Amino acid sequence: MRRFEISLADSDRDRYEQLDLRAAHHPSESERYLITRVIARALEHADGLEFSKGGVSDDEEPALIQRDLRGDLMAWIEVSNPSPDRLHKAAKACHRVLVYTWRSIDELAAAIADRKVYKPERIELVQLDEAFIDAVVGKLDRNNRWDLAVTGGTLYLTIGEELFETTPRRLRAAS
Repeated sequence: MRRFEISLADSDRDRYEQLDLRAAHHPSESERYLITRVIARALEHADGLEFSKGGVSDDEEPALIQRDLRGDLMAWIEVSNPSPDRLHKAAKACHRVLVYTWRSIDELAAAIADRKVYKPERIELVQLDEAFIDAVVGKLDRNNRWDLAVTGGTLYLTIGEELFETTPRRLRAAS
């Protein structure tokens, strides 16, 4: 179990929150995957958003899931490199599907188009810089304290005295 205390200042979405997250770190989960999952959780912070119950070992749910007060699915958020078939299923189940990855979103978008995934316009792909993820992995601890600011689409992550910066690349799968 890893703890993340995140001071979130997202001026792009007008969200200012103190997050206290606990993320189970499954033995088969890479540290890149964990960091990307936690960053996605912070960037998408909203009511009803949570880490999936089964974690990376769950084939039925995504890495992050958002439900409204009635329990209806609002957002399906995958991490890394989900298959086009999985995204096909997600787009049928939910109007908002996101993928956070450090891999090429161009290749994933092409695979989605080749597979003729259902409603690809519902799928947003977000590519974080691999060097950024790797640098943050180098600071990973059991208890983590982060200051995450977002402005003009750029992320500024402060861990201790170090500042890490990246501008995620976003792409609609239907583009």
